[in-house]
Amino acid sequence: MVAASFKFNIDGIEVEATEGQSVIEACDEAGIYIPRLCHHPELPPSGNCRVCTCKINGRHSAACVTPAAHGMVIENDTPQLTSDRRAVIEMLFVEGNHPCPYCVASGDCELQALGYRLGMVAPTQPYQWPERKIDATHPDIYLDHDRCILCSRCIRASRMEDGKTVFGFEGRGIAMRLNVDAQGGLGETQMAAIDKAASVCPVACIVIKRHNYQVPNGSRRFDKTPIGSDIEAKRTRRQS
Repeated sequence: MVAASFKFNIDGIEVEATEGQSVIEACDEAGIYIPRLCHHPELPPSGNCRVCTCKINGRHSAACVTPAAHGMVIENDTPQLTSDRRAVIEMLFVEGNHPCPYCVASGDCELQALGYRLGMVAPTQPYQWPERKIDATHPDIYLDHDRCILCSRCIRASRMEDGKTVFGFEGRGIAMRLNVDAQGGLGETQMAAIDKAASVCPVACIVIKRHNYQVPNGSRRFDKTPIGSDIEAKRTRRQS
């Protein structure tokens, strides 16, 4: 049975969606980019980061967990929403340790790329400089807690895709951190370099050893085109 289709409006653009799609899924198909960080198209949505928050029928809602509905009126690309999203990205930068110039993920980091896209020049909040450790106990993967932004992608991937429970959160608020299900560190877990959880990290928290710099600086995903360009290209192709 074919799912019913309907239309809604985002920033004055009419978008066709199908029943069961979220707002962000429908907009992705239509070639309209909504900034996001915790969302991954191959994982169940979680609504952790709130970067995808839009004004939907007059109320602020996360586009990744809001079902698309007929007649919705959505604001996405506005100065206020850009400012709000930039503030979220700034807080993620100052709450962790992100030395972009020499980070192994520079040019391939979604946090860094969003900072560029949203016009973040320098954080306006004071840096927290937390003391965090690197877990290098695994033979093929290291876990750098300095970079973790608590997006939960690795948790969802490990549970839903890999059938494991390698990752989880512990603590609350500013004390929340990513944890693994073994006292001796990642090396004592069932984690493997081929696991989905090893490839979905948007920053450089989970890094596969001996793979660093295989793609040189200047040739990485966001070195030449802004984040979201792949989605927006769909709309450009449809209009041509």
